[in-house]
Amino acid sequence: MSDLPSAHPVRRPAPTAGELRNDVWLAGALFVAAVISTALGSVAGIYGADATAGMQWALLYSLGLTAPLAVRRRFPELVVVAIAVVFFVGVTFRIPDLYVSNIAMFIAMYTVGAWVDDRRRAMWVRVGVIVAMFVWLLITMFQAAIDPSDESLSRAGLFSPFAAMMLIQLLINAGFFGGAYYMGDRAYAAAMARAVLEERTRELEREREVTAAQAVALDRVRIARELHDVVAHHVSAMGVQAGAARAVLDQDPDAARTALLGVEASARSALVELRQLLETLRTSGGDADGASTVHLSALSELVAHANDNGLPTTLTIVGDPVDLPELVQVNVFRVAQEALTNARRHGGPDAAADVRLRYALDAVELEVVNTGRAVAASMRPGLGLVGMRERAASSGGELEAAPRARGGFLVRLRVPLAVPAGAVGA
Repeated sequence: MSDLPSAHPVRRPAPTAGELRNDVWLAGALFVAAVISTALGSVAGIYGADATAGMQWALLYSLGLTAPLAVRRRFPELVVVAIAVVFFVGVTFRIPDLYVSNIAMFIAMYTVGAWVDDRRRAMWVRVGVIVAMFVWLLITMFQAAIDPSDESLSRAGLFSPFAAMMLIQLLINAGFFGGAYYMGDRAYAAAMARAVLEERTRELEREREVTAAQAVALDRVRIARELHDVVAHHVSAMGVQAGAARAVLDQDPDAARTALLGVEASARSALVELRQLLETLRTSGGDADGASTVHLSALSELVAHANDNGLPTTLTIVGDPVDLPELVQVNVFRVAQEALTNARRHGGPDAAADVRLRYALDAVELEVVNTGRAVAASMRPGLGLVGMRERAASSGGELEAAPRARGGFLVRLRVPLAVPAGAVGA
């Protein structure tokens, strides 16, 4: 399995071009709203005679309050500080807007929580702005409390109307800033969770593609291995028989005819096995009749075929045959077939072979030994040896294939089997 990248991104995905355009549109819409709100507030006399700012200052205030929002996702900390300063100036100089300024402040505070990857910095920036705002609020409340000229609300009693109004302002500001803080953090957490999910989805898609490619490669290897085993075995036999027919064609026509009949029989056998192989490959799930092309029951026929084609071969079966998985049967048979094919091709005219199949309690073992010439140890392994090793591995077994010191070649395959439940204490 390939090494996976971290499933937990350390940075929130950058804002898209569409999100940046939306920020510009938001800033423009709030600027228009701020101008209208300021104009209507001036007409309504929100601050009464205390409103000293003219309309030109109101326009400048509206621009300073909303223009930074156009870049709020790019520079969230600077934007919240700038808007807080403009908000403070506007309230100090009694600019008659009570609504758009609060909306802009909320959005700026929310943006810091939702878009700053350095969570410690995001916390300190927001806490700093909130503390500054509450300090300023407490100062203005204290000034109003000691101002004898302000008689709009009665101060008489422990819980006077004035005290109730001050408490309302504290609670509203606490809810306002607390909501902006909380919603910003929630938005950041949701964005990171979505980024993790998207990354995992992309990784799963990559893994799916890799798995599909590996499955295709394994299928190609399996098909190539089956074709090699079928074709190499029969074609090598046909080559031996054709060579024998050519050698005796003039002196012994009957022997040549017999050899050519062997060529024909080998060709027909190859076609039958190829047809069975193709039917197996075309059938999903191996549901076709005879889904495997060969079984260990045909091992005696394989030995007889080797004898008929110039390789004296003996077969010895040790132990009582047991029910083997179909995959194991096919692989053991094909290893024996390939070992005999190699013995016929490389062992020389005087080569002979011995096939031993041993059934043990916990394993099945195949040993094919041939006399004659040994394949040079330095010789690059051919497809046959590669295929035998692949078959051994696919069955969970081990393969030994090497030249013998006294000549010839040894192929030994051992495939472990599941031990029956009642056999351990027997």
